Amino acid sequence: MLTDWQDFVNRSPDTYFDWVVGSTKEQIEFEIMHLISISKNKKVIVDTNLPIEVLKEITDYHQVAIMVSEQSMSVERFFDRADEDKIFIKEQIMKAKNPDETMKNFLEGIAKINSQEVYDNFVNSGFFTIVRENSEYDTKLATMNKLATHFGLVE
Repeated sequence: MLTDWQDFVNRSPDTYFDWVVGSTKEQIEFEIMHLISISKNKKVIVDTNLPIEVLKEITDYHQVAIMVSEQSMSVERFFDRADEDKIFIKEQIMKAKNPDETMKNFLEGIAKINSQEVYDNFVNSGFFTIVRENSEYDTKLATMNKLATHFGLVE
């Protein structure tokens, strides 16, 4: 049982991985119900953690886009975005007794979540997939164009 944020950021990579997988499984039904409720009268685009197996049961190719990057990019650039949750986690890591060790440990957990096996599962899912190969350039516009075409939002 976690008692504070230091426990959270200092969990072993295996414990962190198991928590992510377990949380995802616990949320499946709630997430599907939420998606149904928000999409009744309009198209919606969501970033989801629904497993590939579940997506295959509830939707089709033209309603899913998988976006991945190599493990090194997903780990090395994990804290690069101005995402409130990531900023908070990084702040907690910096408050640790040994921030460098805590950061190393936390990123090992991120690496486990973004393992080659997980990557291969996404890439080989049969769904439309965009692989980000270059983190030096802003690819948002090109990615949005690919997604808009895939989802039939543009001709």
